[in-house]
Amino acid sequence: MILKMYDYFNIDIDYAKGIYIYSKEGEKYIDTFSGIGVLSFGHSNENLINAMKNKMQRYMHLSNFFLDEDVEWVANKLIEFTDKNGAVFFTNSGTESTEAALKAIKKISTKEKNKIIYFKKGFHGRTLGALSINGFEKLKSPFRPLLPYCKEFEFNDVDGFNDYMKYHGDEIIAVFVEAIQGSGGVMELTKEFSEILNKYHNEKNFILVCDEVQAGLGRTGKFFSYEHFNLKPDIITVGKSLGGGLPLGATIFLNDTTNILKPGDHGSTFAPNPVALAGARYMLDNLPNMLDDVFEKGNYLKNKLESMKTYKIADIRGKGLMIGIELDEPYPDLRESAFKRGLLLNIISNNSVIRLLPALNISYDEIDEIIKILEELL
Repeated sequence: MILKMYDYFNIDIDYAKGIYIYSKEGEKYIDTFSGIGVLSFGHSNENLINAMKNKMQRYMHLSNFFLDEDVEWVANKLIEFTDKNGAVFFTNSGTESTEAALKAIKKISTKEKNKIIYFKKGFHGRTLGALSINGFEKLKSPFRPLLPYCKEFEFNDVDGFNDYMKYHGDEIIAVFVEAIQGSGGVMELTKEFSEILNKYHNEKNFILVCDEVQAGLGRTGKFFSYEHFNLKPDIITVGKSLGGGLPLGATIFLNDTTNILKPGDHGSTFAPNPVALAGARYMLDNLPNMLDDVFEKGNYLKNKLESMKTYKIADIRGKGLMIGIELDEPYPDLRESAFKRGLLLNIISNNSVIRLLPALNISYDEIDEIIKILEELL
């Protein structure tokens, strides 16, 4: 018996390939969310699997007493995309990446400068530290008290943020932000809010942590989603798709933050797993050539959605292949209706937002296939 934590689709899975999942009964389903943003190259990508298989045949695990041949390459590649100097701590997941960032921030906090700002409907993980800066009260309330000095703000509330920073800005040690909120309904930073965030980042010298666990690694048509908003992070957290389908995350410490954690301050038995690193190397080697294509396919998908003749769509937002379809009201039965038509949907925000995170190498014909079924449903 397993703990009932998730609402499972009723599929007895035989195998998966590309954007499709096949049941043992011979049914075929379109996966529109790629393992919740994990499978950037779709299910069972042969080249990716071969890269992992080659490593697995040599060894599957080493421990942190050894340096895997892919560690430096993957770390340097992640740093290269930031255009800064930095160092990487590898983790097993996005939430562990958040924990590593929090640990570094707590180490340099003082009595005078110790407050951490986060935003409502921002999602940074479910462990106790990450939960302390999670913007979903229903997830947090059963587990209080959490970390002290964590302050929640409304996302994109320029006036509220500005007022607080005027009087308390010197007390802020860090700000955690998703440039595009994933679980929060695919909500983007506004230009005005990104500007005020940059203003106080420079003036008050707090650590800006950009959570790129879901929106990063090419998902939005740029390598990191914060690039769309001209943010200058000091720490970046990544996870989900980094390992090509296997658990792997990273906390990227940039410039002065690379000097905070010292040997013995943090560690992991499993991270970075060698097989996951082989997947990450393949991913990072191939993603840069796909970015323009991701952006164009995202525009194509949004244009198709906008041309639908339906009153049920209230808003379409997002960048690249991270798209939120806000509905005019909650539709509790929509997921099951889509499932019966062979379409797997991830519906968030109390059944009112369809979150699309398709494979980055999805074809235009496959996009049309998704659109056809969505149009029938809506």
